[in-house]
Amino acid sequence: MIKLLIKSFFLMAITFMVLFIISSCKHKKKIVKTENNQTVTDTLAGKCRLDFKSAKTLTKHVKENEFDYKWVYAKANVESLVDGKSENFDIKVKIRKDSVIWVEIEVIGGLIDVARVLITKDSVKMVDYIHKTYFVGDFNFINEALHADLDYDVIQAVLFGNSAEFVDEETKLKSVTDRANCHYLLSTERKRRLRKIQQGESELKKALQTLTLNPDGYKIIKNEFIDPSTNRTFIANYKNFTQKDSVYAPYNVDIDIVAEKKANLKIEYVRIEKNKPQKISLKIPSKYDPIQVQKKPK
Repeated sequence: MIKLLIKSFFLMAITFMVLFIISSCKHKKKIVKTENNQTVTDTLAGKCRLDFKSAKTLTKHVKENEFDYKWVYAKANVESLVDGKSENFDIKVKIRKDSVIWVEIEVIGGLIDVARVLITKDSVKMVDYIHKTYFVGDFNFINEALHADLDYDVIQAVLFGNSAEFVDEETKLKSVTDRANCHYLLSTERKRRLRKIQQGESELKKALQTLTLNPDGYKIIKNEFIDPSTNRTFIANYKNFTQKDSVYAPYNVDIDIVAEKKANLKIEYVRIEKNKPQKISLKIPSKYDPIQVQKKPK
């Protein structure tokens, strides 16, 4: 069971960072716009009356209304379903924005440390305290091993319902007024360091993301990704936006992943604090053995 927990979380930590995005919105609501962009049911027509918003306008609203922080500390309950096997565990998360993400996995009410993960812009490290092993690698190695394109920016964004950094030039953006579901959709081109999908290939794949926005406050309620070279996808849904102290954030995150394994992850935050500096470290015991990750053939 412990081994599956580690695999589940490691899959989550790595797969969170896949690129590119598709758009889809299937949960229909019969709501319409009233004054000040508020929405109510249209009892006569059953149709949404949202005003059209340009991509530039939606981009401005997204950036103004994202969860802004310098530091984050959070505790959450996680339920994972990986290839039909279900597990429950607790996590603690510490983030220094645009710098480092630290995650601790625990079971039995926090009494047993299972693993810790440290992610920076250029590296991924993990210590498995149950099997006394560790992993140290960079994104290039992981990308080659998994045939994917992964980065720090996406995992930082999706944990709390923000967008991954994107180019805000008009030609790189596309807006859709989804009146069937009464949402706005914003398709964007990711701002990232592109790499060649295959060695020697001159044409680089674009990295896109599609954001589904609630017209009340322009919060991201869905973020959808696909890796165009491998067809790996995930969809992150955000619910239960709650104001606690100085934090207004989604306290429920539901993620569906289709990669080498199919996985669903339900994250329920029980505590979120921001802008309190955190101590972040990851020590690898000298007697632990390295985890050998086999590169997959191209």
